[in-house]
Amino acid sequence: MAEHTVIYEVSGNVATVTLNRPEKKNAINDALLDGLTSALAEAKNDESVRVVVLRGAGTDFCSGADLSALKKISESSIYENLEDAERLAMLFMRIRSMDVPIVAAVHGRALAGGCGLATACDMVLASASARFGYPEVKLGFVPAMVMAILRRNLSEKRAFELITVGNEISAAEAERLGLINHVFEDASFDNEVSSFAAALAKRSATAISLSKKLLYQMDGMTFETALGAGASINAIARMTEDCQAGIAKFLKKREESANPEEKEPI
Repeated sequence: MAEHTVIYEVSGNVATVTLNRPEKKNAINDALLDGLTSALAEAKNDESVRVVVLRGAGTDFCSGADLSALKKISESSIYENLEDAERLAMLFMRIRSMDVPIVAAVHGRALAGGCGLATACDMVLASASARFGYPEVKLGFVPAMVMAILRRNLSEKRAFELITVGNEISAAEAERLGLINHVFEDASFDNEVSSFAAALAKRSATAISLSKKLLYQMDGMTFETALGAGASINAIARMTEDCQAGIAKFLKKREESANPEEKEPI
């Protein structure tokens, strides 16, 4: 797979996609983008996969664009640069359109395009020592495509500061801002990620898929339109096998209980 710049593995219902350029801090180049695209396509076609975990080999998650990629940018025409940028945009679209949740497991540094890649995932878990940032402004560059996602994750002012100041922030600060979901201690990080992914994989696959689609489709909708879309998905969810089985199981427990009123709510 793209000369093993990306490693794809499946254990149980969890697929792990590993950026495998540790000697380059997993910097993004054409081969890595191709490998990521192929890995996500493989996960999409595997019905046993319920969760995808994206992580980096070595000391960092991803340090951004490879030096050769930067050199290519400086030597390319606007049309070539547009074509190149659209490849990354398509990767972000693939992540968002996947039925299953994509969880970024970030250790070390996630900078520039690497931070964008993590932000593009549905959830982000980080080790306590991880660092995040969008330093593109220091090169006169703009993290333009990921801004579409960043703006939906953070307040306008927080997003503006991250992309125009360009400083690195700690995992704790990233969690406080809402850029990431959870921070775990370095020593237990791998185990925490595995436990989190395994627990997520046990949730209803259809419920997660429908929830993911609806949540992202609501971007830009009016309140009335969003409620209408929610009503449609609600009706569809009620008819799924997972929901029917879940309701039947819940009702059976209530019937078997001596004091059904004391049962915990769903």
